[in-house]
Amino acid sequence: MASRTAALFERLAERYDAWYEDPAGRELFAMELACLRPLLQGTTRPRLEVGVGSGRFAAALGVEVGLDPAREPLGLARLRGVRVVQGVGERLPFRAGVFGGVLVVVTLCFADDPQMLLAEARRVLRPGGALVLGELVADSSWGQWYRQRGEAGHSFYSQARFLTVADTERMLKAAGFGVTAARSTLVQPPTDQPHPEPAVDGAGDRAGFVCLQAV
Repeated sequence: MASRTAALFERLAERYDAWYEDPAGRELFAMELACLRPLLQGTTRPRLEVGVGSGRFAAALGVEVGLDPAREPLGLARLRGVRVVQGVGERLPFRAGVFGGVLVVVTLCFADDPQMLLAEARRVLRPGGALVLGELVADSSWGQWYRQRGEAGHSFYSQARFLTVADTERMLKAAGFGVTAARSTLVQPPTDQPHPEPAVDGAGDRAGFVCLQAV
C-alpha cells in the first residue's frame, strides 16, 4: 500500500523542509509546537510519529521513532536524530502495544485512509498510552485559505483533504478513542506574516490549528 502523496513529498522533500526556515514557517512551527507539547508530555517512551516527514516535530518534541512513506524526507529526519522507518500509517510495521505515545501532525489530511490510520495508531499504543493529533481545521479561516491556495495549484495544499474538528472526533470515536484534552491556536486571520499567538486550552471555534489528545 503506497500513500497517494508519497511521490510528491519524495520529489519536493527539500522544498518542504526549507519552509520551516522561512519567517512564516518559523513562527507557525513555534506556535504549533507550543500547542502540541503539553498534550504529549506524560506519555511514556518509546513514542512514534506517523507521517514524520523531515522530522522537525519529532526532533523538537523528543519523539524517538518516525514513520513516513517517502524515503527522501526520512533521510532528513535521520539527520535530526530520529530513528526512521519507511511505511504507511494505514499498515504500521510494529507489534501491538509497543508505544506509549503516537503523534500525528497535519497527516490525516494527506492519508489515503485516515480512519484506518487511526485504527492502526490505537493498535500500536500500549494500555495507558495516548494519541496526540495536530490538524489544520477545514472550516476555519486558515483551512479555507489553504484550500484556496490548493485550488490555485499549490503543490502540497492541492493534495490535502482537511477535516473539521467534528470530522476528526467522529473518526476517533469510530477507532475506539475518546478525546481527553484539546488545545488550539491560530485565531488570527490567515497571513504570510503571522505574529506570535499563545495556545489555549480547548478546541476554539475560530482556531486554525487544533490539537487533540485521545486515549
